[in-house]
Order: sequence, then structure tokens, then C-alpha cells
Amino acid sequence: MTASDPVQEWLEADGLGGFAMGTVDLVRTRRYHALLCSAATPPTGRAVLVAGNDVELRAGGRALPLSAQCYAPGVVHPRGDQHERSFTAEPWPAWEFALGNGMRVRHELLVPRGCSAVVQRWTLVSPGDEPPAHGDPVDLEVRAFLAGRDYHALRAERDGVRVVQCDDRTAVHWRLEHGDGSAAAPAIVACGNGRYRAGPVWYRNFLYAEETARGFVDQEDLLAPGTFHFDLTQGPAVLVYAAGELPGSLRGDRADVAIAALIERERVRRAELGSPLHRAAEAYLVARGAGSTLVAGYPWFTDWGRDTFLALRGICLATGQRGAARDILVEWSRHVSRGMLPNRFPDRVAAEPVEYHTADAALWFVVAADAYLGSGASDPADARALGAALLEIVAGYAAGTRHGIGMDPGDGLLRAGEPGRQLTWMDAIVDGVVVTARMGKPVELQALWGNALAIAAKHDGRWRAAAQRARRAFAERYWSPRHGHLHDVIDVDHVFGAVDSRLRCNQILAVGGLPSPMLTGERARAVVDRVERELLTPMGLRSLAPGEPGYAATYSGGPGARDTAYHNGTVWPWLIGPFVEAWLFVHGRSPARLAEAHRRFVQPLLAHLGQAGVGHVSEIADAEAPHTPRGCPFQAWSLGELLRLELHVLAGRERPAPSTHMPRVAAT
Repeated sequence: MTASDPVQEWLEADGLGGFAMGTVDLVRTRRYHALLCSAATPPTGRAVLVAGNDVELRAGGRALPLSAQCYAPGVVHPRGDQHERSFTAEPWPAWEFALGNGMRVRHELLVPRGCSAVVQRWTLVSPGDEPPAHGDPVDLEVRAFLAGRDYHALRAERDGVRVVQCDDRTAVHWRLEHGDGSAAAPAIVACGNGRYRAGPVWYRNFLYAEETARGFVDQEDLLAPGTFHFDLTQGPAVLVYAAGELPGSLRGDRADVAIAALIERERVRRAELGSPLHRAAEAYLVARGAGSTLVAGYPWFTDWGRDTFLALRGICLATGQRGAARDILVEWSRHVSRGMLPNRFPDRVAAEPVEYHTADAALWFVVAADAYLGSGASDPADARALGAALLEIVAGYAAGTRHGIGMDPGDGLLRAGEPGRQLTWMDAIVDGVVVTARMGKPVELQALWGNALAIAAKHDGRWRAAAQRARRAFAERYWSPRHGHLHDVIDVDHVFGAVDSRLRCNQILAVGGLPSPMLTGERARAVVDRVERELLTPMGLRSLAPGEPGYAATYSGGPGARDTAYHNGTVWPWLIGPFVEAWLFVHGRSPARLAEAHRRFVQPLLAHLGQAGVGHVSEIADAEAPHTPRGCPFQAWSLGELLRLELHVLAGRERPAPSTHMPRVAAT
């Protein structure tokens, strides 16, 4: 096992900000891999409660593992991965194990929507060529590993945490406590159709290879409180772990019957969602207070403003989830402040202030709100609220707001930035130094600003002149005859006439990805051709062209090295949406062109769905072949733009999207 190679990961999300997540080959490689990660204040306050299981089958005098753990200095034990024969992510993660003599066992895992619980089921698919004699059990032993920690942290035995447990008639209750008796984490409850034997034991030095590769602390100790035992000859074994308390439907004596009914309800519910891409989209739609929001990605992101609005057109509107789009936009509209929207909400609202330090999040809100209002009839009160919010954003930006953001009275374009701040989506900072310093007038901000002004003019005609002025200034000031493409930033560091002409991906938003292109004609064609030639990869667009100063071919190493490479060549899949729209804008939207765009630009990204986060699209990838997926394996805006292309932009092509089936993933 090498952390440098992509590891296939699966995800189950609960709709509350919590999740279950792991690898196809069973070994946990991240601190975030967990069977039960719950959100105390959805979608924030996440805690890893149950990190994983050890699972062993005993039959005919043989002990056969169905799990695998990695311990320092890199020892994998037990080796249940050697018995794994197949994995599927549909309709939920499921593994099949071949245990010799024809014996096969299936393990299923699902997280029901709307409750902090994980449901597991083990089924003896085939008893083998020599089935157990009558009365001989096939004993399945399951040992839970409790963490009880913040999802960014790691647990150590020396922390002094102990488990207090009670086993009543229907469930087992675990409470992790500090030495003073205070709770170390939310209580955990488990129920199933097996027998439980208490016997707390610490397991030490679990090794997480992905943390090693990322330059972080990589070892952890976990507390095993006891073991569950099931006889598979009597039927499937079922086991539920839940945060706080069991779902109401599972409270009672017949856990196996209740769990079977819950599994069937979830099967029907997921089938009604449509294709696997529709079901993947649901993972990012979560509760926030009485409303809704959209999680930027798993495992480490919560809801971020820019990511939410950029992903919303695909994840909500393209899939027909207008109600979710409405809830998200209305909820976020309440947080407009001096024209700005938060970059993110803190993980712990009481401990940290809301952060307002992004120039583009509010502008993406304007685009998303306009798309929602244009997608069908809306409640008049909602339409008024969203219209008022987008006008407040445009007015706030025009008048001037935080961090040097404001409309330049000279040319009507949007300036932004102050030393030590990075306000665009290229936002990496290393040791206090902005990596991709773009203070001044970044090109994609002008594309967003021009569109925001045009949208505002539909609600208040007084903005029409400002929109026309910004469009004229853009055409006059951004084209570089010397380079044959657009400047990435003009008036660099707020010095009039200073330009940064490095070939970056941001200029594509002047032609595609927004309602109204800022560039037309031969210049638009030149931009698209140049981006296609030098920035396009099968995984999306490079953030910087090869040969430009600072270009990084790979995204690897410790935090500083990775953040330095983050926007200096690293590929971003979300940009495939704006690129394909731009390509169609300059080449035409005939059925043949739509089919060509799908074949050349979308199908390679569809092939990625089984490569890293199974059924989802990664955050980033290496700039050079083989374009190894990196960063967050489950990223909302990456999936959102793929959905927008599949279900909206390319909807008129002759053939339907080949995305209605997820391939079975062979065991590694």
C-alpha cells in the first residue's frame, strides 16, 4: 500500500453534516475514515464516534477475517482484504468475501437519510461446498473501535478517556468520559440481533497512510469496548451504531425486523432519486438550523459560501431539487453584510466569528439566485427576498465594502484586495504569504461583476448603465494582443496599468459558465482555443499553464508544498463546466457539436467516478499525466458542474448520458 497512489473511497452522508466513510479495500487511511461521524450542530461540530470495526468469521474450526487494519510501522492485520472479491457502491456500499470451500459473505453498510446512525448487515450468501452440520454455528464477531473525538483530531490512550457502558434489553450504550467524569463525546448506542460481551481493550498505533503523505500526525489509539456475536446460519446479522439515541423506528425488541424494514425503506427512497449521480448529489444537501445548506465536500469541508453557490446550479437545479435550492438561497440571504456573504461558517459557531473575506462568494450567490428565479415559478415572497438580497449585494459592492472591494469610479470594474488577504477562489496562503497574489482586478471577478450588474438591472433598471459600462471597460482593458489571451489581473496591487498576463484558467469564465459572456467573436474563440491547447486535461483545467513561472506538475508533500501547488498548475474538475459552455459558445450547439463535447470533455470525467471517491468527483488532480486525483475525494462543485453539463448544458445531444449505472468495482 502506498499513499501516493489513489485509494478508492466510499461515502455515506446522513443529511445532517455527519457521514460514514472508508476505503474499498477496507483499510482506513485517513483520520476522517469512520463508521459514525456525527454533527452536533448540523452541519458543524463533527465528531468521529466509531472509527471502524474488526470483523472475524469462525466456521468449521477456521477463523476468517472480514476486516483489515494498518498499524505502525505499516503492518496490515488482519488481512480481510485478501478475501474481498467485489465491491459496489449502489445503492449503498457492499462488499462480497470469498472465504474458501465456496463460502461467501456479503457485508452491506448504509446511512439512513436524516439520522445520525449507520446500519450494517452481514449475510451468508453461500454456506460453501461443505456447509456447517446441523446446529453448528457460523459465528460472526464484530468489535467496534471507539474514537470519541473532533473529526480533525486524533485519539491517544494517554488522553485518559474511559468507556462507561450499560447493556439493557434492546441496546448497548457507550459513554466516553474524561477522568473527571465529563463527556468526551456524544453518547453512542448500538443495537442488533446478536449477543454483546463487554471487555474494554485499547488498540494502539493505528497508522493512517494518507495523513503520513499529507505531512500530518498519522497514528491513533482506539478503545474497543467489547464484541458482538452473531450466528449467520440463523439469518443475516444486523448492527446499528447511532449518536445519542437510536432512530425511533429501531427502539424495541425485534431489532432485526425493524432494521430490515428500515433498509427496505431506504432502498425504495434511493431508487426514486434516479441515477447514481442524482444520489451522489444528495450527499451534499444538509440541514442548517431550520433551513438547508450545501456542504462543500467530504471529509473536511462544511458549508462554504463560494462552493455552495457555484455547486447549486448543478446539484439542485439541474437535478430538479428546486425546493432545496430555495431553502439554501433564502437561508444564506439572511447573512448579507455590507454587500458580502460569508466565506464560511465556523465549525463551532460560539467560538469563532463568521468570516467575511471572499470577493466572489456574493457574486456567485447573485448568479445562483438568478438561475433559481429563472427555473420556474417561485413564491412571490421568496422572489422579493432573493431580489432584495442580490440588489443589496450589488449596491454594497458598488459603494465599497471590506478588504478593498468596490467599484472603481474610473472604469466601473470591480477592484478587490489588500495585503495579506486572498479574496478570490485562488485562496491559498502559506506562512502568512499569499501564494497566488491577485490583488487588483482579477479577470473572473469582472466576469462575475458584469453578470451581477446585468442581473441587478433586471430587478432595477438603474443598474443598466453600470452593466454596459463594465462590459465596455472589460473589452477595452483585458485583451492582451501580445499574448493572444486575456490578462489574469489588471491594475495589479491597485497600480493602474500594471498587468499579470500569466495563462491561467480564470479567463474561461469570460466566455462560459455564466449567463452572459463578457467576450465574443474572434477573441472569445482565441481564448477557448488557447485554454484547450494548454490548460485542458481529462480531469478539468490546469490552474496555470506549463512553462509559466511557479508551475507545479504535482500536488504532493506537506501542507506548505501542497498549498503552493494548489493553484499553480493543479487541475480543477469544476472548471470543465465553464470550459464546455465556452467551447459550445464559439463552436455552436448543433447536435453533432453537443455529442462531440460530451465525448471529448465529459466522458473522461465520467470515467473518473470509480477512481477515487466512488460515484463522486474529486476536488483536484495533478497537472501532469496520469492526473492522479488529489485533495478532497468528494467535492460538491466538481460534481455540481458535471451534473450541470450532463442534465442541462448538453441535454440536447442525440444520445442520453451514459451515467445511469455505476460500474462494479473489482477488489484490489
